[in-house]
Amino acid sequence: MRRTLRARICLPALLALTAVGLGSGTAGAVGAGAGNPSPGVAASPAQYSLHTSLARDLGDRTAGSYLDAQSGELVVTVTDADAAEEVRATGARAELVTRSMAQLQAAVDTLESRARITGTSWGLDPSANQVVIEADSTVSPDSMAKLRSVAATLGDAVRIKQIAGAFKKEVAGGDAIHGGGYRCSTAFNVSKGADRYFLTAGHCTNAATSWSAGSGGPSIGTREGTSFPTNDYGLVRYTDGSLPPGSVNLYNGTHQDITTAADAIVGQSIHKSGSTTELTSGTVTAVNVTVNYGEGPVHNLVRTTACSAAGDSGGAHFAGSTALGIHSGSAGCTGTSGSALHQPVREALGAYGVAVY
Repeated sequence: MRRTLRARICLPALLALTAVGLGSGTAGAVGAGAGNPSPGVAASPAQYSLHTSLARDLGDRTAGSYLDAQSGELVVTVTDADAAEEVRATGARAELVTRSMAQLQAAVDTLESRARITGTSWGLDPSANQVVIEADSTVSPDSMAKLRSVAATLGDAVRIKQIAGAFKKEVAGGDAIHGGGYRCSTAFNVSKGADRYFLTAGHCTNAATSWSAGSGGPSIGTREGTSFPTNDYGLVRYTDGSLPPGSVNLYNGTHQDITTAADAIVGQSIHKSGSTTELTSGTVTAVNVTVNYGEGPVHNLVRTTACSAAGDSGGAHFAGSTALGIHSGSAGCTGTSGSALHQPVREALGAYGVAVY
């Protein structure tokens, strides 16, 4: 029986396979904007840059930053007045908080050591200065009791949210690449020198070394790298001579050119392109997220409210022309509210020395 990984795709769309090596097919449509009734706010290039540089410069004097839902301002949390002055000097807004990044990380470390339960995840919400824990429907009453007991020792540094569905890698069908009997999807086309590659989920590239555009078809690419669990990214080098464009399928007959990459900011709006739910949208709700899949934990993910489903693994999370992440999985979608998780793309780009184009 043919195996299918639940995969997500996000590459340049319906281009001839002979020209691109990959096509993006059509599957059940979910229109743009269907992912979340609260769309978040757009992040500017300057805000992406400040978000990264201030985190580096302030170190433990910040507990993260987020975008204000009303004004769109970049808000940088700080633990002392001197740090607040540094933030204001950049044009961003400073917000004094009681818990430092080190304190929040200590809470995460406690969860990692005492509450690593399949079906749970946790990540940082700078807007609340808390670690937000999610527990899916598979977590048993005994495990919930254990989770609550551990959380109680951490006080209001953490909060627990129970969610419907079950955290899983979403790998199973749609606009696809095929390897080792599995079917997955791509994220972004990338380059290193004259060579062309595509990024996808690591739980997909773990499955095979050779990938084709159709089941049983000729190989279009060979795995160059893979990392899962702990991370969830993989790299495949095109070997069919194709030079695919660096764009993402918007599933309305057009494509979004991708020209840069950044780390997502809590509160910002994003789009997700995948072969099953097609183009959906949502808001970033947490960063530095750990999800405890059955195969093991994956760290430093980003949680969003975009809808996704089986067949979306490996797809693109992006905002305008900015690549943000590679779809890892979710606990499904209830109505228009999802729980899509992505692997930050900049980590994968750095690991493999490649760039979007």
